[in-house]
Amino acid sequence: MNLPEQYSEIKIAFAQAADLAGISIPLSEIEVKFDVAPHVPPPSLPAGKMAVYVFMFGERCLKVGKAGPKSAARFCSQHYEANRAPSTLARSLLKGQADIGVSGLDDENVGKWIRDNTSRVNFLIPSIHGMFALSLLEAFVQCRLKPKFEGFAGQLA
Repeated sequence: MNLPEQYSEIKIAFAQAADLAGISIPLSEIEVKFDVAPHVPPPSLPAGKMAVYVFMFGERCLKVGKAGPKSAARFCSQHYEANRAPSTLARSLLKGQADIGVSGLDDENVGKWIRDNTSRVNFLIPSIHGMFALSLLEAFVQCRLKPKFEGFAGQLA
């Protein structure tokens, strides 16, 4: 499947923003992988890469997160299970499913629902660019896509 234009635009604009921040990341080093729903979680974080990942429910962004070179579990599996980590898409969906027009999700079926109903976008950059570059990419993608489940409710305006 071809990459939707909006993700190509984010890639180009991020490279420009990174340059303004003093981080030179050539466009050729920014990979964008798009898996339409239903999707299969990635089996691993590619060696030498860091990632910002996105879960989309139709045109609505549910979650944007980041995974450094030592957080492959965060990238591959934690968001599909409510009890794997403190802040996961699964846990957010269990609490806020009505907010996106969904019902009937529980600990047993939320992971399957995520795989079956969300598309996943992964922005990958080389680890050599460091955590500041990764944090900038995450914030940039969050600003562009405005995820529903991000931060604490009191922080969102």
